[in-house]
Amino acid sequence: MLRTALHLGDVSHAIQLALAPVFLLTGIAGILNVMAGRLARIIDRGRHLTETDWPARLADSAVVKFELSNLEHRRHLASSAITACTFSALLVCTIIAALFVEALMQVDLNWLVGLLFTGSTLALVVGLAFFLREVHIATQTIHIPRPS
Repeated sequence: MLRTALHLGDVSHAIQLALAPVFLLTGIAGILNVMAGRLARIIDRGRHLTETDWPARLADSAVVKFELSNLEHRRHLASSAITACTFSALLVCTIIAALFVEALMQVDLNWLVGLLFTGSTLALVVGLAFFLREVHIATQTIHIPRPS
């Protein structure tokens, strides 16, 4: 039987249900902040290599071309990671909205919430995998000599 009146208990229950996804959203926001910082550093390094007044022979060197190619690959990975994690956050926001609709309208959306949560988790895993790959490439290309 559908209820026509909205009870205060329904709203508080919806808020309680939405609390866990909000914490997940906060965690994803922190991850996105780190990823955006890495992307900014990649872009800054690329600009430094392309816009600085290098001597002509150095600018055309194989080392600079290799680094620019590497930076472009890392930029693509970081951008893909940000896209996947942002999609994950959007799905979490949709979960929160679905939980409120479920509680307030008294409709069964458990299947939708489960599907959205699974999608959000998979998108987060994909984003973290891209990020891990970018970090791995960054650490493999930098060689810091040890002091003797």
